[in-house]
Amino acid sequence: MDFKLNIKDYFNEELPEDPIKENTRRQVTEACFSYADPKKTSKPELIHVSLEMLTELGLTKEDAATKDFLNVFTGNTILEGTKPYAMCYGGHQFGNWAGQLGDGRAINLAEVTHNNKNWAIQLKGAGETPYSRNADGLAVLRSSIREYLCSEAMFHLGIPTTRALSLSLSGDKVLRDVMYDGNPDYEKGAIVSRTAASFLRFGSFQIFASRQDSKTLKTLVDYTIKHHFSHLGKPSKETYIQFFNEVAERSLEMVIHWQRVGFVHGVMNTDNMSILGLTIDYGPYGWLEGYDHGWTPNTTDNGQKRYRYGAQPEIVYWNLYQLANALYPIIEEASPLEEVLNSFGDNLVESYLVMMKSKLGLEKNEVNDARLINDLETILQLSETDMTIFFRLLSSITSDDKKDGLMKVWDSFYDSNEIKEDIKLKWENWFVDYTNRLKIETLSATERKKKMNAVNPKYVLRNYMAQLAIDDADKGDYKLIDELYQLLKKPYDEQPEHEKWFVKRPDWARNKIGCSRLSCSS
Repeated sequence: MDFKLNIKDYFNEELPEDPIKENTRRQVTEACFSYADPKKTSKPELIHVSLEMLTELGLTKEDAATKDFLNVFTGNTILEGTKPYAMCYGGHQFGNWAGQLGDGRAINLAEVTHNNKNWAIQLKGAGETPYSRNADGLAVLRSSIREYLCSEAMFHLGIPTTRALSLSLSGDKVLRDVMYDGNPDYEKGAIVSRTAASFLRFGSFQIFASRQDSKTLKTLVDYTIKHHFSHLGKPSKETYIQFFNEVAERSLEMVIHWQRVGFVHGVMNTDNMSILGLTIDYGPYGWLEGYDHGWTPNTTDNGQKRYRYGAQPEIVYWNLYQLANALYPIIEEASPLEEVLNSFGDNLVESYLVMMKSKLGLEKNEVNDARLINDLETILQLSETDMTIFFRLLSSITSDDKKDGLMKVWDSFYDSNEIKEDIKLKWENWFVDYTNRLKIETLSATERKKKMNAVNPKYVLRNYMAQLAIDDADKGDYKLIDELYQLLKKPYDEQPEHEKWFVKRPDWARNKIGCSRLSCSS
């Protein structure tokens, strides 16, 4: 092996394993994982690698250039002394209990410790596992590019997330029906190597509670506390309650960040909720173009709109309620779990208000701040208004701009003809209220702008940007992947050399598959 990792496996050393070793689809009981080797690829090719994650794992750029690196992170070579595995979990999908789900196209290679941090490393799209059901366990290039770019972009936005180490072609073709319309076609296969402190989900605990397997449930909770919440102390009923409370706090922090930048996950099933409060499983996600609380990027959710932008905080609460039900068998007392859930609701209101005030550059507390924010959110949805551009331009407003405020954000409107007299009047009145409110603040206009620009990104991974990179990659050109990767490492900076990306979604992308509409197809 041309490179060395400090392997420190815990998950598959300390938790109960599936005694059946064959890689066949089945119900797995009283076990947290099943062993499964990645499928060997025919002609792997490394497209991109994160130098930051290389460093986090104790590797170098030179390591990434070796054949061994390519083979390990495309599944052709198993690291010495390791046993790859797929995790068992269940979950609620679109509000309905789906039973056993599990890692159907993700295989855990190993855990690596470096600089007192432990990282679990997964290959996504590496082949079948016992949890693949009727699927092939593979992934295609388009979804792999989207996950690779977005997970790293989210990290640099300051949002808790899983990370990505590498993006590779498998050299194999994968059959997919992109829009589930009966027109499947072959696409380029790809593999993302992704990392996190843990890939445990709410559904990891739900599966055992659903089967009345309190023994394995307690074993998993105790393991999770030991390795990821050790500051809470030794396992006990009180520790379990504190554990649930911290999961709720982390989940709240995560979703508030999503709302801040206009990120819509698209499929917030309980099996896609990280127990560590990380953004996980980048499927049919999207970024708000027009500010719209009712928008979802997921075609599967078009009718119900369960996972629309405006509902995301409520869905986190609903998911936490399901997790509370899963933890109840080892706590055997409902009231402390209910208290945590009630606190979540109160904290959500306060956290959202604080977040929105930061976007508006407001630090002092005024009784009418909530109304000012509510009025803004209402007016923003009266016409198609680009969220990212609007809030970035808003930082240039001063307390003297009650008459000029609307013109300073004019470039954020998709169709200025929509700003008819009644809407224009509402905007003018709002800017009067806003500029009067700014007069109460003590920060200078320059200081306020700097603070606002630190929470309102100038650049996000708009779907059309990712689609352009996908289109080029399909032709064998990967330069745009790197350009976007570098751009999104500094999302709050002006980056005048990249000004071409600080624009509204182009008309050609409005109804294009991959830009405005996405499915769960991988």
